[in-house]
Amino acid sequence: MAKPTILLTGFEPFDGAPSNPSWALAQAFHGHTIAGARVQAQQLPCAFGHALDVVRAALRTHQPQLVLALGLAAGRAEMSVERVAINVDDARIADNLGAQPIDSPVVAKGPAAYFSTLPIKAMVGSMQRAGVPAAVSQTAGTFVCNHVFYGLMHLLRRKRGVRAGFMHVPLLLDDAWAAGSPGLSWETQHQGVELALDTAWNTAEDEQATGGAIF
Repeated sequence: MAKPTILLTGFEPFDGAPSNPSWALAQAFHGHTIAGARVQAQQLPCAFGHALDVVRAALRTHQPQLVLALGLAAGRAEMSVERVAINVDDARIADNLGAQPIDSPVVAKGPAAYFSTLPIKAMVGSMQRAGVPAAVSQTAGTFVCNHVFYGLMHLLRRKRGVRAGFMHVPLLLDDAWAAGSPGLSWETQHQGVELALDTAWNTAEDEQATGGAIF
């Protein structure tokens, strides 16, 4: 029998940056087996609407049982497991195709928000116990990351047995130093993603732990 599938997505570079660690991390796990499931990596364009077209096609092609979308959050100092996606596109900068929606819904007449269906506190706890800086985040912003997070949860809203969520990753150290920003090493981020995936797959009920900080 074919192994079950984990879909792991990351974004192409944006805002003039030469690389994006979210895609580099996703690509590093492509074809690997975690907790008995095969990881399928998918790059997403940093473009409103088009990114969700790619997500929709990847869901149809790979029929995953778990989806973790990764995105870059420059300025953050830890792996940020997102709690909630909101139905708002409000772009500070233009996306890679020049679109800059303001106060627009991700899905017209959709609900105000969707919560992650992953065990977010267990994921954070597993990373923290291994020495990987991690925290629950209460906001995925209003750029393409939140757009994908919300759209992903909307696409899966009637799909039983498929859990999904979003995690922001910091800049890698070289880029962080150049920008005067916090960051984490490749090794630390790679370990964090692996722990997050393993925990998400193996944890049916989330931990009861505090995670109410505002980011």
